[in-house]
Amino acid sequence: MSDTDSAADSAPDTTASSPLLTRLPDVRDGLTDLYRDLHKNPELSFAETRTAGIVAERLRKLGLRVTTGVGRTGVVGVLANGDGPHVLLRADFDALPVTEQTGLPYASTADGVMHACGHDMHVTCLLGALDLLADGRAHWSGTITAVFQPAEEIGQGARAMVDDGLFDRFGTPDVVLGQHVGPFPAGTVGCHPGPALAAADALAVTMYGKGAHGSRPEAAIDPVVMAASTVMRLQTVVSREISGGDTAVVTVGALNAGTKDNIIPDTAELRLNIRTYTDGVRARVLEAVKRIVRAEAEASGATRSPDIDPITTFPVLVNDEAAVRRTVTAFRGHFGAERVFDPGPVTGSEDCGIFGTASGAPVCYWFFGGTAPASYRKAVAAGTADRDIPSNHSPHFAPVVEPTLSTGVEAMTTAALTWLSSGKR
Repeated sequence: MSDTDSAADSAPDTTASSPLLTRLPDVRDGLTDLYRDLHKNPELSFAETRTAGIVAERLRKLGLRVTTGVGRTGVVGVLANGDGPHVLLRADFDALPVTEQTGLPYASTADGVMHACGHDMHVTCLLGALDLLADGRAHWSGTITAVFQPAEEIGQGARAMVDDGLFDRFGTPDVVLGQHVGPFPAGTVGCHPGPALAAADALAVTMYGKGAHGSRPEAAIDPVVMAASTVMRLQTVVSREISGGDTAVVTVGALNAGTKDNIIPDTAELRLNIRTYTDGVRARVLEAVKRIVRAEAEASGATRSPDIDPITTFPVLVNDEAAVRRTVTAFRGHFGAERVFDPGPVTGSEDCGIFGTASGAPVCYWFFGGTAPASYRKAVAAGTADRDIPSNHSPHFAPVVEPTLSTGVEAMTTAALTWLSSGKR
């Protein structure tokens, strides 16, 4: 057994977080105000300047050593408290190009931009945990590096921070810890060992035809029909080329062509999103997609091959099994076993794992619920959970503030203390 395995399997002190969490009621109102402010003022990837400024100011007030502009708009705060393990705590803070439809009094004021994935909650919970940890230094020792990451939604933020010397400048962590709010009952925490979130490949496809008047289709090579045929054929990739024991998702999220009803355009554009868990399945799906796109263009008589360009790529997020055992044991000790669950592999994607692969540190990444428990139970009982519970990236996605916020603060604090050395009691 390696030293890492031995340390990860050691029994954590599940009461370590209790003295710190007694302050949570005192800071909860301020955190609620912060969350609503961040939700009201979302910023897109690599444009999170206001958010970064708020984060940096709060970290300085907590006594952390703060560095801004890491990976363009990222913020890093370091809290050193004697000898002990080095723990990286991560939150992302970019929003999405979504028009909010929640009707909340603190709904987004930015036109066409919304925190539809809950990153505002992630920031608030990490700042809350850091407040408790900074005030409770007597109960732990070691070093905390708090990473507030930009541009997760486009899969570039973690890599940008690593490429900007994150580990050279702030040291290599012993573990990477992160969390994500999701459409589970608020007050619960879910963590899956092994491949936990899927790899994602987004592609931009441009198909070339020949424009003409809508009344003379014989003079055209219609890219709209070409694109429509491609969309339908792509539905066979998963159903006919991937084993039933493997997992893959192929989604065409956008099809854009033409400007007027009586004009056959020259081009059509598709935006594809592919999710997989293994390198073999990923390679097979990508090859099938490219083959189908090119074959449909040729079948339509296109005189130019389509362009297939990558947009974003996320690697599989693999949760270290020993790290999950250690952290989940602490969660069960704090929350109770009935509030801790295994969500299984999630087909969503995350670039938090890059911090682990780039540093060589184990990763433990978990979910915490954001749906009102009564609403969740009602939808599950009716068999309408997929329809009635807004998921991440929906214009209706809005975590209930409580107990979501408190659970996220408690989970991050508990996880951090599980890995840090015990201090004076």
